[in-house]
Amino acid sequence: MKTIATTRKLNETSGAVRVEDVYDTDIHDLWEACTKPERLARWIAQVEGDLRPGGVIHATYTSTASGASKIVECDPPRHLLVASVPESSEQRDDLDGDSETEIWLTAEGSKTRLVVEERGLPADKLHFYCAGWQSHLEDLATTLSTGKPVHPGGWSDQRPAAAFDTRFQELIPVYEKAGV
Repeated sequence: MKTIATTRKLNETSGAVRVEDVYDTDIHDLWEACTKPERLARWIAQVEGDLRPGGVIHATYTSTASGASKIVECDPPRHLLVASVPESSEQRDDLDGDSETEIWLTAEGSKTRLVVEERGLPADKLHFYCAGWQSHLEDLATTLSTGKPVHPGGWSDQRPAAAFDTRFQELIPVYEKAGV
């Protein structure tokens, strides 16, 4: 497995980050790891709310990012689309329009390919998002192989998960140097 993030500009001020990797698990297990709150809490976020199409969820990520999203589309076990729901005018100003995160899963024999694309991100900050998504997907690989939480010390919207933050900080200059 080797997760690499790529970017594209959507317009002068916003862009998208895309990451993908192949995991040594079947599509149903990977779907659960990406959609079930108890599994998400092992590697990326504490999630609560209305977990159905049209429902609004709130997530606090290992990075300290926190916010609400609406489930726009859900086609288990292959596709999920969520859109940010700004909770304040400050959050609205930080996003270029609405940000969306879309995932696709594809079975490849006994393995599964995961593609994640986040759109509507500030174009001048894409290297941060690349570093974050690569760190998250590396954490996903770890929890899939061990079955255990990657960040047993926890995190909050004030304090990142320590191991996530260390890896994130290592990757930022890599993506910045690459001209992302």
